[in-house]
Amino acid sequence: MNNQLQHIIDLDEKYYMGVFGKRTPIYFTHGKGIYLYDADNKPYMDMIGGIAVNALGHAHPKLTKAISDQAEKLIHCSNYYYIESQAWLAEKLVNMSFADKVFFCNSGAEANEAAIKLARGYFYHKSAPRSNIVTALKSFHGRTMATISATGQEKFRTPFGPTVPGFSYVPFNDIDALKAAVDESTCAVILEPAQGESGVFPADKAYFQAAREICDATGALLIVDEIQTGIGRTGTLFAHEQLGVIPDILTSAKALAGGVPIGAMLVTNDAATGFHPGDHGSTFGGNPLACSAALAVLRAIEEDDLLSNTISVGLFLKKALEDLKQTTPLISEVRGMGLLIGISLSLPKAVEIKSACLAEGLLVGSIGTDTIRLAPPLILTMSEANSFINAFSSVLKTIQ
Repeated sequence: MNNQLQHIIDLDEKYYMGVFGKRTPIYFTHGKGIYLYDADNKPYMDMIGGIAVNALGHAHPKLTKAISDQAEKLIHCSNYYYIESQAWLAEKLVNMSFADKVFFCNSGAEANEAAIKLARGYFYHKSAPRSNIVTALKSFHGRTMATISATGQEKFRTPFGPTVPGFSYVPFNDIDALKAAVDESTCAVILEPAQGESGVFPADKAYFQAAREICDATGALLIVDEIQTGIGRTGTLFAHEQLGVIPDILTSAKALAGGVPIGAMLVTNDAATGFHPGDHGSTFGGNPLACSAALAVLRAIEEDDLLSNTISVGLFLKKALEDLKQTTPLISEVRGMGLLIGISLSLPKAVEIKSACLAEGLLVGSIGTDTIRLAPPLILTMSEANSFINAFSSVLKTIQ
């Protein structure tokens, strides 16, 4: 360990709140494409992409130019005034999606907070208040008080009780359980097309379609949380497109601005009536810099045909991992959509495998003790994916 790294670790442990525990003992000085580089200029293939954030990889020329050009002109003003890039981004997201209206904030948790408020406000402003929201077990919707209340994992809620009331939880992909839980007192159902934080578990198409039908029958709104699955991650701009379902409210963040913090809530005109002037807002949300970055990401996805690349490279990775499973007893299952992949292990070796990958210049994620998660940049090429498979296979052979 070099002296500068040790100095950073010492400063972090002394001054930064230890919410991340013992971090991976490395820091990066720069990146290019799908690679990050440490202080010794050693390259690391970034197969976790800032946890599904760096859609265009690192130092992408279209993104860095957009950020640089905008920073030279105006970073922030206020939502008291009209913002050029905000209006353009809202128009583009509407034109690329089911939505009629967009609200911008700073993160996925904030987008989900807005969705929860909007759903309750929708019924309040109709003079027929409803507050109950149904969500799925093993879901993850954020770390604020309302979004941990919506999260179907007790470990995120228990230390911070009492949590926000009005949430109930049903098994994921269980149509009968969802039908039993939703009635005329339900204001919304919130679901992820793939539960990324519990191990990458995709939703069944029939389940999502049933959720739409149940919401229609009871008048509840359907909120689709695409914080992790959105912005091309699964091969379509939003994953719900592959499930044949149109939501009332959709939340997005992570990859939307390629690393610049932004969140978005996309809604139909009907759902938008849940907010009246003054009901919600954001100081930083939708500022000129973040919106210019998001516009650059969306343009690159279109111009560079990254959705097709995500589909083809994602299929290659899944097939290669399935083939590896046949010869490697450590892999028990491969799940995912596009370039969001979960590798279930037969032994609790996820942290050990992640550490071994780091030593070999591979950055992967781990969920619990038995799942490796991949969420690489959408620019990943077939050749780079093949290099990863070869290196990952070698790593697995060293794990006992």
